[in-house]
Amino acid sequence: MSPRQAPRDLRASDADRDRVLELLAEAVSDGRLTPDEHAERVQRACTARTLGQLADLTADLVAASAQPVRVDGGRVISGIFGPARRDGRWVVPETLAVTAMFGEVEVDFTQAILQARHVQLYATVIGGRLRLIVPDGVSVVVTGHLVLGRRRGGTAPPATPDTPLIEVKGVVLGGEIIVRTPPRSRRFRLFGGRRRPISRT
Repeated sequence: MSPRQAPRDLRASDADRDRVLELLAEAVSDGRLTPDEHAERVQRACTARTLGQLADLTADLVAASAQPVRVDGGRVISGIFGPARRDGRWVVPETLAVTAMFGEVEVDFTQAILQARHVQLYATVIGGRLRLIVPDGVSVVVTGHLVLGRRRGGTAPPATPDTPLIEVKGVVLGGEIIVRTPPRSRRFRLFGGRRRPISRT
């Protein structure tokens, strides 16, 4: 098997370019970029082929958590005595670690790019809360040990072997894991492929 592509090397979509162009427009309007810098970055954004090329154009404009395209999705998501959130356009690795210790962590997969059909999420929840937001068409299975903890919500088991699956292996002590779908129709991508609308009944 060929090695999996690094997140930076995944192909960018028109929607990814649009997100970056929107931020560049905001940056020139409030003075973070000069008109010449803006023009140069817009040209690079329009010709960018990978997510990494796009991410480089906005790295110095906003914090990592506010980037329009995030290629650092493999980092541990940690909310210790405070909140943490991972959302927007980010690349989900095959394995992901999340810690919620006396804090609340929200992980939103609705605009994420899943690099694998089976994602393993290792969750440690101690006196805190982990909230997972997943689009229709993605299954979530929660396993592990719950001690004075609870799980709320969930999704249907995988309908077919091709159904994307997020397997949450959790250790929950006096906390909770919440799984829910977004309140309105949204989209997701798998392997950087073509997006498809989510139908709701």
